[in-house]
Amino acid sequence: MGEVVNLRQARKQKARTEKERQASENRALHGRSKLERERDRLTSQKAEKFVAGHRREKPDDPGKR
Repeated sequence: MGEVVNLRQARKQKARTEKERQASENRALHGRSKLERERDRLTSQKAEKFVAGHRREKPDDPGKR
């Protein structure tokens, strides 16, 4: 016969494990230095500017509507 498992304790342990996993992800995502955040912001701005500069239609072109 199998081992007896207390379902309440198993459910709580699963919730604790999930919370720890989420906390670990948040630490990796938000636990960065100011320089790292600034670098990522500038990189995303540069990419957006590059894409916007290569669009065929400009968003502020009044003659296209």
